[in-house]
Amino acid sequence: MPKAILFLLILALAPPAAALTLELPAEVLDQEVRSESPGSYALPTAGFDGSSVPSRIVEGALDQRALRLAAPGMTTLAVMAPLRDQVIAAGYDVIFECDARRCGGFDFRFGTDVLPEPDMHVDLADFRFLSAISGKDAISILVSRSASSAYVQITRVTEAPLSVPPAPAVVAIPEGPAAPVSEPMPADALAIASALDQVGFAVLDDLVFASGAAALAEGDYASLAAVAAWLQANPDATIALVGHTDASGSLPANVALSERRARSVADALITRHGVDRTRVTANGVGFLAPRATNQTEEGRQKNRRVEVIVTSTR
Repeated sequence: MPKAILFLLILALAPPAAALTLELPAEVLDQEVRSESPGSYALPTAGFDGSSVPSRIVEGALDQRALRLAAPGMTTLAVMAPLRDQVIAAGYDVIFECDARRCGGFDFRFGTDVLPEPDMHVDLADFRFLSAISGKDAISILVSRSASSAYVQITRVTEAPLSVPPAPAVVAIPEGPAAPVSEPMPADALAIASALDQVGFAVLDDLVFASGAAALAEGDYASLAAVAAWLQANPDATIALVGHTDASGSLPANVALSERRARSVADALITRHGVDRTRVTANGVGFLAPRATNQTEEGRQKNRRVEVIVTSTR
């Protein structure tokens, strides 16, 4: 495993604009790239104002990158500060900068163009954002983190076409055995919040459980962040987490398993997202409420789930 070193993210522009080179503060583990030419981007210019995120539309060659950094222990400020300094040194004027609270938390995150999980993870209680302009060029930087990694999204729109180096020239991914990859269905956090408000329950579709296992698989789950944000926005509400299984095994065993699954999700909300444990209960119903056939593996995977139900708004 190579030692952690600094990497350069280079966005080279055709003349007459100069190249912008950003030196990242830690080793890059993964990246996702989205490019459009011509493209457009709603550049945030202020925090959430109660109904939307104020922005200005910028058009040109769009380059958006989500990068995961090996940065255990680094704060979001420690990641953002050197990037901000480099943007300013390159001649950009910062027009807006905020942390999670001043940005608007949940509402800012989901009112802003962000690449989806797991490529770009955003902790709704711990992120920082910056937008800057230089002539007709614009750049935004979004920084957040998980327990062991920092996540950086850099979005740039330029008047001239971008000449983007291939991914291996930008990112060196450490050699070694590949980590197991799961492909959970991405959770729509806005849909979860809307469902809790309108019908009082939602399925946490991105949670991953192996057949017969109670522990939540490792990962950063957007649905849990959405539930935590909804609870924060509704301080008088309480919820119940209800676990479900497929039909493999006896009913008593599956009821017990589904309850343990619900408890593991409750523990994740409490330990990872700071939810008050008195506001969350966990229950299980086994395979008594399937939402798909148990005759196929796809159906069984859909039945292995946890739902969140609003139990009180006090």
